[in-house]
Amino acid sequence: MKIPAILGVLLFLLATPAQAWPVTEGEAVLKGFRFGTGETLDIRQHYRTLGTPRRDGKGNITNAVMVLHGTGGTGAQFLRPQFADELYGPGQPLDISRYYIILPDAIGHGGSSKPSNGMRMAFPRYDYQDMVDAQYRLLTEALQVKQLRLLMGTSMGCMMDFVWGTRHPGFARAIMPTACQAVELAGRNRIWRRMSIDAIMADPAWQGGNYTVQPVLGLRTVAALSVIAGSAPVRQQADFPTRAAAEAGIKGQVDTAIADMDANDVIYRLEASRNYNPSPELARITVPVTWINSADDFINPPGLHLTEAEVARMPNARFVLVPETADSHGHSTHTWAKFWKQELVDLLQRSE
Repeated sequence: MKIPAILGVLLFLLATPAQAWPVTEGEAVLKGFRFGTGETLDIRQHYRTLGTPRRDGKGNITNAVMVLHGTGGTGAQFLRPQFADELYGPGQPLDISRYYIILPDAIGHGGSSKPSNGMRMAFPRYDYQDMVDAQYRLLTEALQVKQLRLLMGTSMGCMMDFVWGTRHPGFARAIMPTACQAVELAGRNRIWRRMSIDAIMADPAWQGGNYTVQPVLGLRTVAALSVIAGSAPVRQQADFPTRAAAEAGIKGQVDTAIADMDANDVIYRLEASRNYNPSPELARITVPVTWINSADDFINPPGLHLTEAEVARMPNARFVLVPETADSHGHSTHTWAKFWKQELVDLLQRSE
């Protein structure tokens, strides 16, 4: 039994897809990309697509859907059966015979430019606005998409949805953010990220980012904190009802999680949220929005009561909380489409 995942470090993101979806991979080189720090760099923006663009009488693409991944993930996570097999097939909500699905790897992730490509800690300190700006250039320059039929995102991708909506109002005809808040990252959410960064930097092997071997002690702390952040207590109590079962369930998970980690990449990914705070601009989002969180999300617990005020700032938004059950997946409920698929259908209808 797998422990639920967070930040792309746990095993459910590594599972083999149940079927081979017809995916096209591509890469756009964004010349002279200007980061929020003022630095400029030619960067790679990697992406995957499914389906075929449809155009109106003026040649504009009308059926583009973009889905944004979480911290440490890639667009490939949306090919997993719990997502793709529920959404992309014939007659399903995002049937690829009708929609053109775009799955970018955010800056710092997957096949897109990141510190581990060679610059290490000299790589520009990107943030979510930089990620969104790169995606905007990918769509408008490389893929010739001037408007999205739908924008979706999970976790970090959920937060980027709100950045997109406030930075480019109306670019997406509908927005479906899942598993995040729309306020500055503070409290426990910021604390565990800061603890993860500090653990890497405190590891003597890190050497200011100029390591010759990965700082394993620091990365093990990151992975352990991520296990807790991605935990689903009701489900895990049901799956592991004894001490022996719980210890057997976690055995080897941390070692496997850190096998493909790069310490500098992890630092940058966690720090990218440092200035996130779309709340003051949410009224700019006037298109239909369905915002979905789950009741067993350690990172975005409903007891904070943050969503009530924020959803009210958007004139055409509704908020849905997925109940906690022995079948839900904590923070990772965002990637199990069966929990919110009907809400997606309703959002598409609302935005016709």
